[in-house]
Amino acid sequence: MIGWRDIKLKDLCEKVTVGYVGPMAQEYRNSGVTFLRSLNIKPFRLELTDVKFISEEFHHRIRKSALRPGDVAVVRTGYPGTAAVVPMSLPSCNCSDLVIVKPGKDLNPHFITAIFNSTFGQTLVSGNTVGAAQQHFNITVAKELRFHVPPKYVQDKISAILSAYDELIENNKRRIALLEKLAEEIYREWFVRLRFPGHKNVKKVKGVPHGWEVRNLGELVCTQYGYTAGAENHGEGPKFLRITDIVPAWIDWESVPHCKIEEKEEAKYLLRQDDIVVARTGATVGYAKRINKRHPKAVFASYLVRLIPNRKCDAIFLGLSVERDAFKDFISMFVTGAAQPQANATTMALFPVLHPPEPLLVAFNRITEPILDQKEMLLDQAASLSRTRDFLLPRLISGKLSVENLDIQFPPGMAEGCMQKR
Repeated sequence: MIGWRDIKLKDLCEKVTVGYVGPMAQEYRNSGVTFLRSLNIKPFRLELTDVKFISEEFHHRIRKSALRPGDVAVVRTGYPGTAAVVPMSLPSCNCSDLVIVKPGKDLNPHFITAIFNSTFGQTLVSGNTVGAAQQHFNITVAKELRFHVPPKYVQDKISAILSAYDELIENNKRRIALLEKLAEEIYREWFVRLRFPGHKNVKKVKGVPHGWEVRNLGELVCTQYGYTAGAENHGEGPKFLRITDIVPAWIDWESVPHCKIEEKEEAKYLLRQDDIVVARTGATVGYAKRINKRHPKAVFASYLVRLIPNRKCDAIFLGLSVERDAFKDFISMFVTGAAQPQANATTMALFPVLHPPEPLLVAFNRITEPILDQKEMLLDQAASLSRTRDFLLPRLISGKLSVENLDIQFPPGMAEGCMQKR
């Protein structure tokens, strides 16, 4: 491969440094300068749903750890080596306990990010971490890492291909989030604010519309605890849904592991469309997800409770009901255990639900089901795009798939000035 060279990371960069290390609890603000932590760094992207902020004054005081668009943020602890480029939409930010890579003129930030997120990069980083209890990606080691790097114009083309996939995936996810919010907003309008179709003509008794009933969740669903799988049970078989899989905005079935389970047990714990799974332990107690029609064959773990709606017409309504903060708040009042909070199915069954008449539920389903179906279709598309990108990734960064003679249109999401013509 002409022009490719083996070179240390430090020789490709203006600087390789580390984010701020020190106590932060007193420095967080409700607004201000964006402050990135390990949990905000995902492969190829930033996750800002739980981002923190610091004051301009503190940002200036720790300016050595400041980030600018085009810098690469790499996780040190937890999932070492996971990397993302700081986008143009984030002109000013800072960070803690991250490796900060500031590329030089001969390094495309998207290309080095791709290397870090590849199987090769993850293996390279994991082989150079330190620490017995928790592995750390050491800054000194990071500087000395060697990579096989093509000329800048080839990096730019590879980055353009991968960035195009990333932008398509992110665009799908934005559309997914909008569809989800639309369904939630219709739910709130009809069943929380009680501005359902024809509400002006319905009398209320003590705030409850005529024909509606306050019922316990246990009257509307059956409950079941999940399957306990030991380490020896992991392997081929159905997917094994865990608490960590239901906490994100949607279930990433690609990352859900498989589980060995006997046929009789599998039939008992097999998830079906419209089941609702709820976390019953840990900091995420009360988190819930409704299982959609496109899910793969899967069973659920023992730290989850399955809620099985007694009637199909209740499924979407109940799923949205228990995904709300009101359900989490209710469960949190009854948890036991100081070190490890625990909730049980009996408590969940006591959650009060203002239950509407069936004709209104049918009308609600007629509107929201197509919205949620479209959301699931977009999730499938995003997963397919991710698989294709991950298939291309090792071939592109190794040079096995040549791009030198390709005429490539650079996507608008790549930072201005990153591309350098041959």
